[in-house]
Amino acid sequence: MLVLIFCGFALQAKDYKASFFGIESNGTTLNTRSIQKAIDYIHENGGGRLVFYVGRYLTGTVYLKSDVTIQLEEGAILVGSTNPFDYDRHDYWTSLIFAFDQTNIGITGKGVIDGQGYKVANNVLSMVHRGVIKDPNDLLYDRPREGIRPQNIYFKGCRNVTISGILLKDPASWNQQYDQCTNVLIENITVDSKSYWNNDGVDIVDCDSVIVRDSYFDAADDGICLKSHSADHVCQNVFIHNNTVRTSANGIKFGTASNGGFKNIRIINNTVFDTYRSAITFAAVDGGFVENIEVDSLKSLHTGNVIFLRIGERKPGKKGRMENISIKNVYAEVPATKPDAGYNYEGPVEDLPRNISPAAIVGMPDVAIKNVRLENLEIHYPGGGNLLYAKVGLDELDKVPELAEKYPEFSMFKELPAWGFYIRHAENIQFENVMLICEKEDYRTAIVLDDVKGASFKSLVVEEPGIAKEPVFSHKSSNVKTE
Repeated sequence: MLVLIFCGFALQAKDYKASFFGIESNGTTLNTRSIQKAIDYIHENGGGRLVFYVGRYLTGTVYLKSDVTIQLEEGAILVGSTNPFDYDRHDYWTSLIFAFDQTNIGITGKGVIDGQGYKVANNVLSMVHRGVIKDPNDLLYDRPREGIRPQNIYFKGCRNVTISGILLKDPASWNQQYDQCTNVLIENITVDSKSYWNNDGVDIVDCDSVIVRDSYFDAADDGICLKSHSADHVCQNVFIHNNTVRTSANGIKFGTASNGGFKNIRIINNTVFDTYRSAITFAAVDGGFVENIEVDSLKSLHTGNVIFLRIGERKPGKKGRMENISIKNVYAEVPATKPDAGYNYEGPVEDLPRNISPAAIVGMPDVAIKNVRLENLEIHYPGGGNLLYAKVGLDELDKVPELAEKYPEFSMFKELPAWGFYIRHAENIQFENVMLICEKEDYRTAIVLDDVKGASFKSLVVEEPGIAKEPVFSHKSSNVKTE
């Protein structure tokens, strides 16, 4: 049983009006130094709230300090400068609001943080082309690397963080990142993060004791994303509850930076819709581990894939591990067409055309995914797989490449012989009360097992029009039981 304890905090009640420090609300005056002076003053005088009222407050990088909350009242908009040189960079990252090793900090209210990311990112791009700014990735795809484009929020090493009520919109890079922080509460926020590439909704990096709840995320890249950047840290004790997510990547995801690990993650009562990739993706591809994960009450509507679990080896000699995963009470509908068509920065068209990919649990030949329980799932697929696409038959499973070094995505294996679930290099996989419904007849099999040691299917229901065929195919597998 996973237990998450969040210790809240109470700041000093004293409020300070932004105008007291000469901070202008006209949208044209650059307030960076005035806002920083206000934060420093409140920090040095016992703490409190810096309150912004109706208006547009233009600023570059500011640093939040201990015992200070930025309170954005309804109608207050903190606006990021469009000049790339108004932003500071620390190590790899650039941000509008930084905080390092601070305690009892927050950003609250019904106001807005607007990063003006499309304009900022294109101004960065212009400066890279002129040679004024150096891009560490040499403008791959003609996109400046995410580290030189400002996020809206970057906090590192902080304790007792509250982000509540606000609208976070239009970052030039990731939207908000909390790195090696402890006791983080993110609640009742709205995220509109579709201005440019890499616009994640929220990134939780190597943190301990985090709650993300009652929030709405609309992102061009991953919606709620957990990462482990450091081999010496673990992202743990995270509670993701009652959120709605729409993205052109993955809904709720962790593991594409998995140097340390992830444990004790609870993902309860969330909805993912109109999402290009997977509703949930868990990966261990950089040497780290994934363990003790619970997903309960997930609704996935008009989403390209439902579940993708993956062990890989992107760095030679560094193999991850994954075990003890519980996924239950899931209702999902996978469409036949591109689920994010018409949104800003759609998922890549180069992955199409292809048949609809199944949910997948894929380890490695020498590192199996272990102890996965799937209970009370109902997944609707469109069916109608096209035989003219590159086909791997049930007698050709050894032709499916391992791709251990590749970036993990649900479509990475291209054509697979399953339409419901593809499970490879796994141990102790349990299905109970799982219903897979195929709208049109598909040439593929519902569930394919390849090198699976121990699998049980209790109350499995597969509905598919056309010629009846066995719902489960086993290849190089043992101890497979169907009840």
